[in-house]
Amino acid sequence: MKTLSHTWFAEGYIDFELKKYTLLAYLQEIHKEFTQIKLYPQLSDIIFHHNNILHFKHNKEMLQDQFPKKFTHVNMDKLQLLYEKIVEDDEMMKELEDIIQYALNRMSATIKDGAGIYEFVEEKLNIVPVGIIPLENNEGYFFLCNGSYHQTNVYHYRLSIFEKHDEKYRSIKTSFIAQWKRTIVNTYENLKTELIRGKTDLPNPAVYSIETDLNFPLEETLLPVAKRTLVKYITASAA
Repeated sequence: MKTLSHTWFAEGYIDFELKKYTLLAYLQEIHKEFTQIKLYPQLSDIIFHHNNILHFKHNKEMLQDQFPKKFTHVNMDKLQLLYEKIVEDDEMMKELEDIIQYALNRMSATIKDGAGIYEFVEEKLNIVPVGIIPLENNEGYFFLCNGSYHQTNVYHYRLSIFEKHDEKYRSIKTSFIAQWKRTIVNTYENLKTELIRGKTDLPNPAVYSIETDLNFPLEETLLPVAKRTLVKYITASAA
């Protein structure tokens, strides 16, 4: 996939038509993936770039606190220098403002398209507990079925809590365990029993099944949406 640098909008020759071409080529690649119902990493990447230029537009004094944490000290210094250089040139600043506004509008529309696909996929997921769920459900397993239900992907998950801007959020880490074939004998309950036998340090795990009648790309769409939806489900159940 074609990618953009963190400071693509202000690098090199600042020309509206040139930057517009660069942006449209990038968005074309994003839309190509979206038409195949492939959301990640495209959706998170464009959200990052949208927030990036939005913060740059607002105020250079806010850069250090507001930029995403993936920015390094070197990146921050580069953005500061770019801003200070451009702000001294009225004509260049006007050109940059036009580029930023155009990019924000086009990116917002693309993000909206991606969000629509995300919501569609999420609506097609059905989460059901397998057996009795223990009070401590921050660690366990989930079974993921895509379309036919004949194959079940099994994942271990662990939830953790982190704070950002005085608010608490839950994140999820997962690891693939195996793929099992569903049969009349090989039910979810039997799969759960096998998992408990194989991992004695987790004798009473929380286990969920996540199913959909449709076929979605596993790594690019189904798995990341299922993970986020499971976090929401567990959080809502605990409230």
